[in-house]
Amino acid sequence: MEVVYKKPESLKEEITTYCPGCGHGIIHRLIAEVIDEFNIREKTIGIAPVGCAVLAYNFFNFDVTEAAHGRAPAVATAIKRLLPDRIVFTYQGDGDLAAIGTAEIIHAAARGENITVIFVNNAVYGMTKGQMAPTTLPGMKTTTTVQGRDTNYHGYPLKVCEILSQIDGTSYIERTSIDSIQGIIKTKSAIKKAFQYQIENKGFSLIEILSPCPVNWKMEPIGAMKWIKEVMSKYFVPGVYKDKGGK
Repeated sequence: MEVVYKKPESLKEEITTYCPGCGHGIIHRLIAEVIDEFNIREKTIGIAPVGCAVLAYNFFNFDVTEAAHGRAPAVATAIKRLLPDRIVFTYQGDGDLAAIGTAEIIHAAARGENITVIFVNNAVYGMTKGQMAPTTLPGMKTTTTVQGRDTNYHGYPLKVCEILSQIDGTSYIERTSIDSIQGIIKTKSAIKKAFQYQIENKGFSLIEILSPCPVNWKMEPIGAMKWIKEVMSKYFVPGVYKDKGGK
């Protein structure tokens, strides 16, 4: 059977406005492909908070609403409880989810809300020009850690998958990367499984995706992918951190 590579129906005919080498475009396509494959475009609702993630509504061809900074899980909770037949997901960056939104993500997970969270980790505040985020690596230079993140002063990065996997209410937690073709394929598989779990009412799922931010990392796109593989993934180790399966 001949397979034609084309734009997913769940993506609009829009030219990207993300920076060169940004990973958001890849992740958008993976999400759109999964939604098309499940044939759930007409019943899907996305939540886009503050940060680069807020631009998602420009590209997804289904209902997407905004949330205040960090509050996407709370908005998703309300929508899913009011409209339980909808497929609801949040699309959040590390500055949003792991900083101002820590309370919302922790308690949505603790309640076991039947939602899907796509967590894009690029280790910096991207939209506001590269300040230190909760996921900035030790020694990593940003506009607010010009000599590198000092753990004695700034503390340690938050490992979201490791934290959420310890919460009883979570169903499926996995960290992936888009640093390679293999990583992209694995990321799509994880996203698909997370949506499948929501469809089957299995509860809270989160997929953390290690994604490049070449402009704020001061790297070329190829170098940024290499840095994820050789440095970032050593600290934020990809893998399945929790999977309740059919339980």
